[in-house]
Amino acid sequence: MAKFTFIGAGSLGFTRKLVTDILSFPSLAESTFLLMDINEERLDVVKKVVERIIEKGNFPAKVEATTNRAEALIGADAVICTILVGGVQIFRHDIEIPKKYGVDINVGDTRGPAGIFRALRTIPVMVDIAKDIEKYCPDAYFLNYTNPMTMLSKAVQDTTNVKYVGLCHSVQHTAEMLARWLGASMDEITYTCSGINHLAFYSEFKWNGEDAYPRLRELMEDPQIYNEEQVRNEMFLHLDYYVTESSGHNSEYNAWFRKRPDLIEKYCTHGTGWNPGEYAYILNEYLDQEQTWKAELRASLDHPVDLTRSTEYASYILNAIMGDGTLFTFNGNIENEGYIDNLPDGSCVEIPILASKRGFDPIKVGNMPEHLAVLANTHARCESLAVEAALTGDKRKVFQAICMDPLTSAVLSLAEIKSMVDELFEINKDWLPTFNKESKVESGA
Repeated sequence: MAKFTFIGAGSLGFTRKLVTDILSFPSLAESTFLLMDINEERLDVVKKVVERIIEKGNFPAKVEATTNRAEALIGADAVICTILVGGVQIFRHDIEIPKKYGVDINVGDTRGPAGIFRALRTIPVMVDIAKDIEKYCPDAYFLNYTNPMTMLSKAVQDTTNVKYVGLCHSVQHTAEMLARWLGASMDEITYTCSGINHLAFYSEFKWNGEDAYPRLRELMEDPQIYNEEQVRNEMFLHLDYYVTESSGHNSEYNAWFRKRPDLIEKYCTHGTGWNPGEYAYILNEYLDQEQTWKAELRASLDHPVDLTRSTEYASYILNAIMGDGTLFTFNGNIENEGYIDNLPDGSCVEIPILASKRGFDPIKVGNMPEHLAVLANTHARCESLAVEAALTGDKRKVFQAICMDPLTSAVLSLAEIKSMVDELFEINKDWLPTFNKESKVESGA
């Protein structure tokens, strides 16, 4: 009987979905789920939701809950992490302070000034979790869904030897969207996708073995399709390959779409997809939920139980490794050890990985198209520098990493960036244990 530990189990949507997915595999139906969260109210409700899933499916599974992380980890076969460090009232400053200086951010959980400060708060906690895994369940697999994916993944792999992979759903969800546009079913689609998280590109995208890109280019002339993902479709038309993650997210990773109000109005306002790119999109959702989450959490106990398996990777990976052994290839986030030749070794890359009874076997990609590697390389190096800063408590390197962010550098001067970073440090000082309490970024030697 496998034991699966959820750290941050109070993330109801993820926990409910992943538990259902795992139990949908007969070979994993006898699993024990150990739910851990520091919020007892959330934990109590999530445990009841999982009990309803088990009862509905008549699964021979068990569920336990605890606020003690060590207790949750002892004997775990796999650990799934979905944490948020700081909450919305600290996260809001990651978005609102850059906006005051002119850097307009849509989500802010991945890279740039907002993503870096989210990483600075989260890296110490993630590293502590990974070190506890080494102590209490050293053979466990560590599956992380927490953002910012690239920086957290690199920090964990730089400081521990856990069997780690970072998971996102942007690759398979984008493939599903492109298949829908083509009128194809996913069993007719094959692809190769690589890069860094949220900036991975499909170097191949095939429909029944034939290159589907020519047809996708034709479809860009259809206003209904073009308008669904205006930013990503513009990138496709000019860069020749399709990128993962939504238009809103991608608009904040480069200087083409958010550096001027007229560009934001043109590309980030009128799209019809789920996230065209409005300012503070996720922050506004979080602020709304802060008023309603308790009622929504209680209401979840009355929702019908849906046992449909999702396309999230975790359950397929766990089934391949410790279930019936069905091989599963997915895109995961790990440190680059020669897997993408034209991205820096040691940076975090998102590449195809084979899961099997052997564990994880990363698949060498070779070179990304060179112009895409230039784009990804800039972010990869910024993020590696930010991780180094987080692990050493070096504020100057935080500042310098943010200086090189494409959107920030297109909008602000160096002096303006320094002022913004000083303000972000000051507001975050109680959440940054690896940095001293002084707020200002000191000059270098």
